[in-house]
Amino acid sequence: MNSLQLPVAVDSFEHYMTQIHRFPLLSREEEQQLAQRYRREGDLDAAHELICANLRFVVKVANEYRSYGMKLLDLVQEGNIGLMMAVKKFDPQRGIRLISYAVWWIRAYIQNFIIRSWSLVKLGTTQAQKKLFFKLGQARQAIQRLSGRADAAELAEQLTVREAEIEEMSVRLAGRDASLDVELVEGDGYSLLDTLADQRRNQEELLIEREAEEQLSDRVRQALTGLNPRERRIVHDRILADTPRTLQELADDYGISRERVRQLEKQALGKLRGVLVPA
Repeated sequence: MNSLQLPVAVDSFEHYMTQIHRFPLLSREEEQQLAQRYRREGDLDAAHELICANLRFVVKVANEYRSYGMKLLDLVQEGNIGLMMAVKKFDPQRGIRLISYAVWWIRAYIQNFIIRSWSLVKLGTTQAQKKLFFKLGQARQAIQRLSGRADAAELAEQLTVREAEIEEMSVRLAGRDASLDVELVEGDGYSLLDTLADQRRNQEELLIEREAEEQLSDRVRQALTGLNPRERRIVHDRILADTPRTLQELADDYGISRERVRQLEKQALGKLRGVLVPA
């Protein structure tokens, strides 16, 4: 299928439409013959004819999704890929027209493209979320026409999902990505980035914090000198080490009980507290 050469959309959508309308529609009998040739013999010319004859239907389906803010030609291109997949998998023995089968593939490729393009944050990861993405707006409008309002409970009942899912998707649909570097008014050099407050601490705050940390480190070092070697090691291994050791490990080192190590630790911490905490 990759060797098929489809009409290329060049300068404009109008030009593309002119090109694809040159391909005649197929009768049921012609479509059956071509589909059987492709399925039995792998005849790419037959597949090409099937695809070209149905390109205008892809445009019709793509038009249904214009409200999502995507370029129509991009939607059409994705739909064309879906059409190609449908031709590849179409079974003429089932007795249905190709477009009746292909429309599912066309919609699937267009919808996946919209979801991928909607946001840098992945949307619609489950079938329920995908349904909400494309049906929420329609359901809301329909209920509003009937009752004048559409709350989450009514929408959830209509779409057979939970209210929480309605509320979550509403928030996600309302929040499109926006580049911080794009100028708010073209040419003025002012972007969204310029509107953000600088949350970083100033140099004075950083200096005060660094001096406080240095003073605390000095006091800790001074306090540790007041401990005997065993107490210093216990405090280091139990509290200051990147991977603290257990009471049992230290007990094994010194040949004493775990309880005795705990007592020595408590005693050492009491000495440190007396130096570090003002009376």
